[in-house]
Amino acid sequence: MNDPMAVVVSQDEVHFQVETKIIRMWYPKGSTPVVGSAPGRNAVPYSGFVILGKENGQLFVTKPDWFTFETTIQSIREFLAAYPMPEGCQIYMILDNAPWHKKAKRLILDESNAEYADIRARLRFLDIPPYSPDLNPIEQVWRLTRKEVTHNRYFPDNTTLEESLDDYFKQYEHHTEKLANLCTFNFDAKKRKPKRFITVGTFHAMKKARDRCQNALIVWSEITSMNPLDRLMAMVIL
Repeated sequence: MNDPMAVVVSQDEVHFQVETKIIRMWYPKGSTPVVGSAPGRNAVPYSGFVILGKENGQLFVTKPDWFTFETTIQSIREFLAAYPMPEGCQIYMILDNAPWHKKAKRLILDESNAEYADIRARLRFLDIPPYSPDLNPIEQVWRLTRKEVTHNRYFPDNTTLEESLDDYFKQYEHHTEKLANLCTFNFDAKKRKPKRFITVGTFHAMKKARDRCQNALIVWSEITSMNPLDRLMAMVIL
């Protein structure tokens, strides 16, 4: 994107669970570390926006009660109010393909909906491929947050967890090199392509999808070789 007045923003929602997530860690040989865990499936929801780019690297979060197209639109409005852009600046926002995102985009882009004209005037949407949420840069922020705040830590209730997360996110309210580098793809100037094209999670998801397609083709080839009655029965069973 060569437009000097363009600003790219990555948006996504996340739930942070109160229940402790245990991951590998260093501990003295011969000891047995113990980490408490609150019962239940309580969680704290956040909607986040990362302003991408080496000169930016800022995080803005809101705390909707739940994730719907209404809360998505409200969060976008709160972000636009918190970060007024220079005159003539065009915002390009990355959203994944969650159902509530699709509906929010459809409503906002429909020019017959005058109530969303203020949003249409300031931003455009950038789509990512289906089943590829890991391509959304803000996912890196959620992974780092879990690693540095929630993993291997005991939170007795939602309030304690929320306070810890709020304190952590404050460091990213203004430009930080850490966030700018975390959410930026590095490009090889000679080959002119990203060094990190897809994440490991996306690679495994693509591999599973390929394997399912191959298995489906094998099953279909077996069905087509059957006599008509057996073929009908096999398709009914599938």
